[in-house]
Amino acid sequence: MVGGGLTGLWAAVRAKERDPGRDVVLIERETLAIGASGRNGGFMSSSLVHGLGNGIARFPDEVPLLEKLGMENLEAIGQTIAEQAIECDLRRPGAIEVAVTDAQVEELAGGVEELAEFGHEAVLLDGEMMRAEVNSPIYRGGLWQKTGEWTVDPVRLCDGLAAYATRLGVRIHESTPMEDFEKSGGRVRVRTSPGTVTANRVLLATAAFKVPVPAIRRRVIPVYDYVLVTEPLTRAQWDSLGWQNHQGMSDSSNQFHYYRPIDGGPEAATDSTPGGRLLWGGYDAIYNFGGRVEDAAYQRDESFAGLAQRFFTAFPQLEGISFSHRWGGAIDTCSRFFAFYGTTLEGRVGWAVGHTGLGVGASRFSANLALDILDGVENEVTSLRYTTAKPVPFPPEPVRYGVVQFTRNRLAAADRKDGRRGLWLRTLDRLGLGFDS
Repeated sequence: MVGGGLTGLWAAVRAKERDPGRDVVLIERETLAIGASGRNGGFMSSSLVHGLGNGIARFPDEVPLLEKLGMENLEAIGQTIAEQAIECDLRRPGAIEVAVTDAQVEELAGGVEELAEFGHEAVLLDGEMMRAEVNSPIYRGGLWQKTGEWTVDPVRLCDGLAAYATRLGVRIHESTPMEDFEKSGGRVRVRTSPGTVTANRVLLATAAFKVPVPAIRRRVIPVYDYVLVTEPLTRAQWDSLGWQNHQGMSDSSNQFHYYRPIDGGPEAATDSTPGGRLLWGGYDAIYNFGGRVEDAAYQRDESFAGLAQRFFTAFPQLEGISFSHRWGGAIDTCSRFFAFYGTTLEGRVGWAVGHTGLGVGASRFSANLALDILDGVENEVTSLRYTTAKPVPFPPEPVRYGVVQFTRNRLAAADRKDGRRGLWLRTLDRLGLGFDS
């Protein structure tokens, strides 16, 4: 396994669970969870297709099966966490998509019926009901999806999976960047800085980091996302918010925020001692020319300042609090917005990449499917178009940079026009090029 994030760790675990006699080695360029797996907001969704709307637009005939498999996958994650006693603050509160304009309220109205069609429980909230759950003056309504939406501390989940993998006999080597790989007889030789590893099969779980596979590099771009975390809130501050049910939240805009209580949330505060924090991220989606993934891009003052300004617009009752933590990370984005799969070197090297922000839950499913593909297993999933189709590749530089920047501009314009998409976005929609989130 190449990559020490959630996909690589789940692949290592599942490889040993499926065949305890298999020798499994995982190499990681830096430290485990250094990439998107440790820098996300901790939202764990059952969706394997970046939401029902995106899946229906692409593979409508396959969505019923994929929704069923996604729920089963989420339950399997919960079972592993329970059986292995992984302390990762797993919660099952559901998630609320918030409307902040009248147009967004109308857009959410049909969501309950659509979710119910695929076995989910959801409730439409008007403005008053929404503010009773979480109090903000900008809320006009919301859609609370009560099933298939969990939250978790992703770093502690990675730590727990690594410990479990080690108990199963997986050998994990951090500070071991892959430099290249090549065919070596009937095997694969992976060259790293410390030395070489020779294996029968290799799975690339490299997310946004570049690898020597053109089929991946044409289809994955790193998009930077940024997060703030507040200082611990007082009991009075939590009371001004409500949030007793710990739901994860996001708004319906193209440039959206995601946010949730962490570190115990309202339950952690007492009358005398602050406790619990708010995580607040999203909105900006920054692509750097050439697709660079570098540490310097993890901090961007402009993005953090914008996040803080919009935080206090949403929650003016918290004016004056400080932010104790901030970070950024690179999301492995592809044009269909969910993972894709493939192989090279005559099927000896496979990959699962492109999760685009919803990989915390889908990573286990992706890892398992990638193992099936590498092992030559044929089942109801390996033959799906979901599995065999590839996302449309991005154009080469410098056109790529121009297209991404212009599209971001048009998405922002659509938000200013109550979600009405202009000619450019409608053209991309017709071509199946994503950009719907």
